[in-house]
Amino acid sequence: MYKAFYNLQRNPFEITPDPAFLFPTKRHNEALAALYYGVRWRKGFVVLTGQVGTGKTLLLRCLLQLLKQSKDVAYAYLFNSRLSPTEFLQYVVSDFGLPATGKNKGELLFDLCNFVVNRGLNKLTTVLIVDEAHHLSTEALEEIRLLTNLETAQHKLLQIVLVGQPELDDKLDSVKMTQLKQRIAIRSHLAPLDSEETKAYIQRRLQLAGANSHTEALFPLKTIAAVHRQSRGIPRLINTICENALISAYAKQLRSVTPKIIDDVAEDFRLNVVSPPEVEGAGVFDEMDVQRAARTLLDLYATLHKPVADDSELHVPLAARVRQA
Repeated sequence: MYKAFYNLQRNPFEITPDPAFLFPTKRHNEALAALYYGVRWRKGFVVLTGQVGTGKTLLLRCLLQLLKQSKDVAYAYLFNSRLSPTEFLQYVVSDFGLPATGKNKGELLFDLCNFVVNRGLNKLTTVLIVDEAHHLSTEALEEIRLLTNLETAQHKLLQIVLVGQPELDDKLDSVKMTQLKQRIAIRSHLAPLDSEETKAYIQRRLQLAGANSHTEALFPLKTIAAVHRQSRGIPRLINTICENALISAYAKQLRSVTPKIIDDVAEDFRLNVVSPPEVEGAGVFDEMDVQRAARTLLDLYATLHKPVADDSELHVPLAARVRQA
């Protein structure tokens, strides 16, 4: 809609994780190198964590592109980790191209182990990649730990990559996961972008989209500063804010996105709204409410312990007796 108006060849701030738009910060470069190194050198167990929207899935897409260029690599990619241990094994076995329908857990493990071992004997690399791994149950993580036992004296036969939010770190750091944690060979973490990285990120995306000479005119420095403040340096939020800011600026026929537009977009998306804790009560009571409630409880207690005058009162409902008192 706005591409022709701003002389762009493509949308610069698509939310989908397109490897062509990878912004190579030092942390992202190190994380991608760690993932690739861990797989290619058969280190066995690699973990990547980061906040929501920091680019974890984008790095995985880049890793998969690299692995596809190697004819000796087979991988299973699990993107929905809310599975039981048996469902987890069924998905993995099926994604490796093996029959899984109607097989029990023992049969699935037997087929998977044979597949991995045979590939290892032929010096081929086998990889299991789990996205959203913070959703894995303790039982599923234990299955993964047992799979790391597939090894020779020199190498791990199955390379496992777990990617997830910081909750994955919490799970792996728990006492229950001590054995699994000790098997992690490489562990990386993605953090939000700082102000300078946010500036370079926005400008690079605009350049890749065809803005070239007019990137600073389209997003001035004060506007970029507003984007960083509202997004807190999270790439996915940067994309959302900038995409909607371009739409808003186009609607107003502005050649430059202003800080005011950024703030308006952030307000529309309620980026500064924080939900109240669930433990908070539904209402606020003043002192008179408290006193009234205390008196009611005392009256109720006295009614429940008052001697019954005759048998007829036994047939009166408790609520009615309380009201009568």
